[in-house]
Amino acid sequence: MKQKILVVMCCILTVISFGAKKTGVIKIGCVGPITGDQASLGLDQFRALQIAVDEANAKGEIIPGYRLEIVSLDDQHNPTQAVAMAKRLASDPAVVAVVGHVNSSCSLAAAAIYQNARLTQISPSSSNPEISRKGYDTFFRTCATDDIQAPQAAYFAFTQLKAQKVFIIDDKTTYGKGIADEFEKEIRRLGASVLGHEGIMQADKDFTPLLTKIKALEPDLIFFGGMYPEGALLVRQSKALGLSATWLGGDGIYVSSFIDLAKEDAEGVYCTFIGADVSTMASAKNYLETYAGRFGKQHMGPYSAYAYDAANIIIDAIRRAGKSGRQAILAHVRLTKNFPGVVGVTNFDQKGDSTIELIGVFRVKNQAFDYVGPAK
Repeated sequence: MKQKILVVMCCILTVISFGAKKTGVIKIGCVGPITGDQASLGLDQFRALQIAVDEANAKGEIIPGYRLEIVSLDDQHNPTQAVAMAKRLASDPAVVAVVGHVNSSCSLAAAAIYQNARLTQISPSSSNPEISRKGYDTFFRTCATDDIQAPQAAYFAFTQLKAQKVFIIDDKTTYGKGIADEFEKEIRRLGASVLGHEGIMQADKDFTPLLTKIKALEPDLIFFGGMYPEGALLVRQSKALGLSATWLGGDGIYVSSFIDLAKEDAEGVYCTFIGADVSTMASAKNYLETYAGRFGKQHMGPYSAYAYDAANIIIDAIRRAGKSGRQAILAHVRLTKNFPGVVGVTNFDQKGDSTIELIGVFRVKNQAFDYVGPAK
């Protein structure tokens, strides 16, 4: 009798087990620097993806039987580490797409891994044009490229800042050297004199010898292609030396931490960015309010909205694909047309580059970035 009862109970449990609906997982990777001196950029990218995924999951299953998850990894803005993190994502079949990387050098290093794994990569901030020229059909970006940003920065420097004698500094990274080289080509074409072009290393602390050399040349403008930690040190040390040239940087210094690090010496510094002032866009209102409510407005980074759009383009592609396969999702990302995002209507060209080409100019005024207007 006991044996019959046990058999019946086992049968009931088996029926329940097979009848229960098990929800599967579709994962989106997120890779950037989440430790170290550029951690604010990677963390902000992750927060944007988190908002997008939470909003999508709140609506129910992304496709029948599946919900979304994030896999967040730290590349430490190091290309070697970026490759290692890309391999980890590629080895997980549940990962169907990646938001990242932040830095161009990391995206360039990791792109081949994603290509081989047929894993969609959308970067919100890797702006070096060489990445998309490699022919990887898995690479996309929601930001403008440096061959668009740098010439417009040069145009602004020449026509609005009246720059005639220019010195150029870059940080020898894929991003920094790339944007500085493009700036130099255009500022020369416009007719300004380039007094010199020197490279520095990320994590260097003392730029006094270089700045002393530059001071003797008496430039009226210094262009910096690089990131905000070194940019802030350069500006502070130049002011200490009494160097009076105007500073103009690329979007690598358009970060609130630049002002925090440079303090009062940041006043009057110009930079370009891969778009207009997001805070003034009607399309960004809801996102900005959501972000501020969850994480605090003061923590929002410059690429946050671009990462949010990248995430939602992936989520939209998953819905349209109706299944979790990498190849199907990649195909639907490539078919994205007129995506109504926070930063505007996004389309991708044949190389995966965004067709949004507006470059904005900002100036530090009263310890905040003040939007000057379009560069051109």
